[in-house]
Amino acid sequence: MTIYLDHAATTPVAPEALEAMLPFFRERFANPAAIYTPGLEANDAVETARETIAASIGAAPDRIVFTSGGTESNNFALRGAALAAEERGRHILTTPIEHRAVLEPLEDLAGRGFEIEMLPVGGDGLVDPDAAASRIRPDTTLVSVMHANNEIGAIEPIAAIGGICRERGVLFHTDAVQSYGKIPIDVRAMQVDLLSMSAHKIYGPKGVGALYVRRAVGLRRFMAGGEQEGGRRAGTLNVPGIVGFGAAAALAAELQESEMARLADLRDRFMEQLEHSLPRVLICGSREHRLANNIHVCIAGVDAGPLLLALDERGICASAGSACSAGSTEPSHVLLAIGVPRERARGALRLTLGRDTMPEDTQCALRAICDSVTALRALG
Repeated sequence: MTIYLDHAATTPVAPEALEAMLPFFRERFANPAAIYTPGLEANDAVETARETIAASIGAAPDRIVFTSGGTESNNFALRGAALAAEERGRHILTTPIEHRAVLEPLEDLAGRGFEIEMLPVGGDGLVDPDAAASRIRPDTTLVSVMHANNEIGAIEPIAAIGGICRERGVLFHTDAVQSYGKIPIDVRAMQVDLLSMSAHKIYGPKGVGALYVRRAVGLRRFMAGGEQEGGRRAGTLNVPGIVGFGAAAALAAELQESEMARLADLRDRFMEQLEHSLPRVLICGSREHRLANNIHVCIAGVDAGPLLLALDERGICASAGSACSAGSTEPSHVLLAIGVPRERARGALRLTLGRDTMPEDTQCALRAICDSVTALRALG
């Protein structure tokens, strides 16, 4: 039996999303840019999904740009905003705990003459809005702070930071790939200018995402070669993926409140039992401001690699952190940024729960972790 506890990496496609997608692979396969009836029907399906996704974040439908996923959305937002505003300034603020899909585009911009400054992050993984306010300069054109961290689950004070940025006339981007569909998002209340989303984190298909772009925001075009998406993002639309994204978004909105309450209860009981059952366990990230499905610990006396292999032998699918850094032997940059010692960070373990996670699954995982850690520690 396999117990899947890596829902932050990806999720299975919901039956409702798959059923919605299937017709658009064959009988309803037309290009949505075509002006004949089948093309118009495909376009109608795209626009229905756009409306659903826009409504889920309190946005107007024409503010949603479909992309190939969260990575493209982040690249589009950061490169597009920075290059469009470079005559006004080249100073950008972000945090050291961002996903690589944010940090690497910013590294590229630094190579082009932009100044990238890191905001301090507390031991709980949270950014102090006052720190952001104190570092905004006349030449600051963009601030990017993720909504919820993909490794430790910390939920950032986005509304407070967004208010500061709007008051100072600075664009504000948030990577909401992990938070979208799990916690309420209202782009107007949060005063966000740019917001990145991905379908496969919410039981939709891989290879499709979206970027919210506030009406007053100008972006340098990222994908050229056509006039799709209002001239903002070229390329034939992934109609089945977009339809599946819309269906997954509708389902996530329907289940959000009840499912997150259920998972938060499972999460809290698991963390309490793990701390009680296993010595030298460090819970990483804020306990109060945390995604309901996220459990992240650093376990002294073990390395993540052998631990994950031992868990896999017992049918437990877990991770040490971001799926995009799974091949790295270096400790997580997120853990180092919040002050976890390098040696301790090598024992990182992330469990992320999902709709199919039941109490008996977490109890089985708890036993497997305790047994595996005890055996690995005995080996020295």
